[in-house]
Amino acid sequence: MDSAPDISVIVVNYNGRRFLDACLTALATQEGARFEVVLVDNGSQDGSAAFVRERYPWVRTIELDENRGFAGGNNRGASEARGRLLAFLNNDTQAQPGWLSALVTGLDAPDVAMATSRLLYMHNPAILDSAGDGMTRAGGAFKRGHGAPATQHTRRREVFAACGAAFLIDHQVFKEAGRFDEDFFLSHEDVDLSYRVRLLGYRCIYVPEAIVLHAGSATMGRTSKTSVYYGQRNLEWLYVKNTPGPLLLRTLPLHAVYLVAACAYFTWAGRLPSFLSAKWSALRALPRMWRKRRNIQRRRRISPEQIWPLLEPGWVGLKIREKRFDLAAAADAAGPTPSGKVDGTKP
Repeated sequence: MDSAPDISVIVVNYNGRRFLDACLTALATQEGARFEVVLVDNGSQDGSAAFVRERYPWVRTIELDENRGFAGGNNRGASEARGRLLAFLNNDTQAQPGWLSALVTGLDAPDVAMATSRLLYMHNPAILDSAGDGMTRAGGAFKRGHGAPATQHTRRREVFAACGAAFLIDHQVFKEAGRFDEDFFLSHEDVDLSYRVRLLGYRCIYVPEAIVLHAGSATMGRTSKTSVYYGQRNLEWLYVKNTPGPLLLRTLPLHAVYLVAACAYFTWAGRLPSFLSAKWSALRALPRMWRKRRNIQRRRRISPEQIWPLLEPGWVGLKIREKRFDLAAAADAAGPTPSGKVDGTKP
């Protein structure tokens, strides 16, 4: 870990001390890259910061007085980072040998600014958590390959977005795109950032050789009140801010159908109050998001016609498969346990 690192690995932690040994030990064994590790503690009450300072003195630890969420914590870490590349990594992960050096190989062209990892479930590495993220034409985000056998999605390819649990981005592009939107706090902030990077004309590559084990969120509460509220609120902000005007008009009917389907699902799941509260909060903040939209669209460098093929058309089957997997995992006592982390789940 050189004094002039090429990469700054940023780990945001909130009451996740029990995960930090595995996470930081795995980072310490990474080879083939000059990097530093910046841990941002979001006001934890479990002694996480003191634990890291004592056990991992080579980690730069930043202690915040309050929980600023995934977005705020990572932005603070990025502001202190010295690397020309930024690697964002969840605290409930174990990066496998060669992860970081493999990610760097994904940035192999001038227009590639992001590389995303192959995430496998820690409790069962035979199952994929994510092979990068995507965006549907109906205005919803999703994890590619979520719940699929790990034998799938083994080919390096371009994807729409990076999964926030483990990805790499050019530091200057991160700044140019406006960093993470701290209004999101948590959920969808990774796809929101990726969309803005896309609109600037950069691409994202999925690197299957960059493997990370992830405790994940299959049973951590993808239908908890918190998850539903932030996920459903931020979904609207993501859609409104980033979708180019012609595509916004073209996809509004699909988006309306998507919302009806989501309302039915969360009613069945007993989360209708959280769903409605989220949509009301999204609506109240619409003027602020519209101002952000104007700035984003003014700086856009690619056309709506270039974005359209990147959006997933088959959202119905995709979401059905996703929900079936999550419900089955929630019923499995051997599944991942609540992590206490701040992550970017996409309910």
